[in-house]
Amino acid sequence: MKTNLRQRVRSTLNQLRHELLDHRTDAGHWVGELSASALSTATAVSALSAVLVHARSPVANSDQIHELIRRGMTYLGQQQNDDGGFGDTDRSHSNIATSYLAQAASSLAQQTIGAGLDSNQEARLSEYIRSQGEISGLRQRYGKDKTFVVPILANMAIAGLVSWDDVPRLPFEAAVFPQSMYRMLQMPVVSYAIPALVAIGQARHFHGAKAWLPIRLVRSASLNRSMEVLRRMQPESGGYLEATPLTAFVLMSLASIQSGDCEVSRDAIRFLTDSIRDDGSWPIDTNLATWGTSLSISALASDPEDDGSWCTASLVDWHLGCQHRRRHPFTGAQPGGWGWTDLSGAVPDSDDTPAAILAVTQMQTRVAGRRGSDMERAVADARQWLIELQNRDGGWPTFCRGWGKLPFDRSSNDLTAHALRALGAQGISAKTRANAERFLTRHQRSDGSWLALWFGNQDHPHEENPVYGTARVLLAAADGFLSDDAVLRGCEYLIRSQNLDGGWGGGPSLLPWMNRQSAAGAGGDSEPRLISSVEETAVAIEALTAIFGENGRFSAAALKNFGKDSPDFAQTGPHGGKNGQREAIIRGVEFLLQSVHDGRHRVPWPIGFYFAKLWYHEKLYPLVFTVAALSSYLRSSADSIPSKMKRQNVPSAPSIDDPT
Repeated sequence: MKTNLRQRVRSTLNQLRHELLDHRTDAGHWVGELSASALSTATAVSALSAVLVHARSPVANSDQIHELIRRGMTYLGQQQNDDGGFGDTDRSHSNIATSYLAQAASSLAQQTIGAGLDSNQEARLSEYIRSQGEISGLRQRYGKDKTFVVPILANMAIAGLVSWDDVPRLPFEAAVFPQSMYRMLQMPVVSYAIPALVAIGQARHFHGAKAWLPIRLVRSASLNRSMEVLRRMQPESGGYLEATPLTAFVLMSLASIQSGDCEVSRDAIRFLTDSIRDDGSWPIDTNLATWGTSLSISALASDPEDDGSWCTASLVDWHLGCQHRRRHPFTGAQPGGWGWTDLSGAVPDSDDTPAAILAVTQMQTRVAGRRGSDMERAVADARQWLIELQNRDGGWPTFCRGWGKLPFDRSSNDLTAHALRALGAQGISAKTRANAERFLTRHQRSDGSWLALWFGNQDHPHEENPVYGTARVLLAAADGFLSDDAVLRGCEYLIRSQNLDGGWGGGPSLLPWMNRQSAAGAGGDSEPRLISSVEETAVAIEALTAIFGENGRFSAAALKNFGKDSPDFAQTGPHGGKNGQREAIIRGVEFLLQSVHDGRHRVPWPIGFYFAKLWYHEKLYPLVFTVAALSSYLRSSADSIPSKMKRQNVPSAPSIDDPT
């Protein structure tokens, strides 16, 4: 029996809420699950192998290290793509960076356990690397940013695949200066890469051609002090930023100069030993527990029928306990921010902090008493932390104010929009608001979109994600930020970019993966039809319903006030007919319902970037984003979503039975 759309949304949302709540830990928060990473696994194998290859004396726990290398290579051997290359995750396109790292890992594993990739795999990998332009292709991928190019070249030099003279020198001696001076020193790498700058810089100093004598003397004199920086920055877990690649680059570089048994190296080995997974892989980072919990809280709280029963005292205490209350040794960040995990390697940043502010604000309405005052103080401190992080250009960077122009240090659209949402239209000064709005206005592209920093689309020609970026800016705009013109242009972009299947984003790479789950539930079509991703569709729906809902910025009543200049949203859609905002939202919601019916919300897609465009997917993303989107739809009172024209020749998404 068919039911109406709102009833089906309610039923599906109930199902998803139960699923999301089932993902909680015994302590009441969420940890999620990051994808296994061929890139991380390759760097870990190389680092552990380098410890054995360059050791001056027998290595403690060498049998265990041999076993870790063997397990890592077994995993890597299963991850080669049909084109011969390797991608960052099991669902990623091949890229030259990960392919080079896999080649280096295979070479080093051959030197330690006597087994790397087999001869056929090696030949196919070499052919792929040649097809991508080899070293020049690697440099072209990252442009001026040396953050990832230099570590890859160093890894290859350690493996004996290139000369150390091919590895650019890094000014590791600059790390001995106070952190407050880093922005003036014009570092060639981004802020989070200082440990790699030090370790790789030292390895290049020892192995490469000698620098000019005065520089060589300065660097020699800086060795011990820069090692002290490495130690000071290393967290209790041993993993810099909880990230396998960064930690592995540090370890392999130190091992290559026979420092594989120093305190920094021993703790790095411990981190890699602790973080290997049962299948022999390493993830790109340990987990995104704080970020995932913040998103889950906000998604659950956005349901108009939410009763708040999930908001336990233990959840509040855990979340407040993740707030950084001391000056951070890694970036020098002042107290008040949140990082992405509750583990010791986290660093406060301007995406996790706004997410935490929004989550704690939701919990404030559900928990009274002493914890209520604790939450009020935590939010006030975090908002002040955010305000002080704003760059001169009006935008928000990730970690450090004024650091530079390299990716992941410069201001970005999604972070700026997130900060505005967390600060609130009434909670910031006119100057702070005006500067942020000017930044977002300047960075709106001619087609109306905004690009995101921390999320991408691997099928996009430039691996960018304008759907995610635009949706996140529009969520801030729903709270009253930005001009009407900028907001409407952003909405028009989303409506024009809707796919034929009713969703957003995605691309051809989803077909062999997503439609395995959906083919049976979608009627058994012989040809796959669904190319959109659940994640991108959900964020687009959340944004559009927030803008056009009953209480949204451009509700039916609000649009009427525009009179004859009111936008008609009658852009030509990809299906060849007219597609207004109401139709776009309904078709997108139908796509999400169909996706849940088919189980596609349990198949995460690699839309996440980590540092230096390292792809990942996160198990919670499609589930959490869909809960937020369907909740927003119900709040918007869909029957009142305005439509300025009649629907013409728009192929409807297939109706589905109530999935429950």
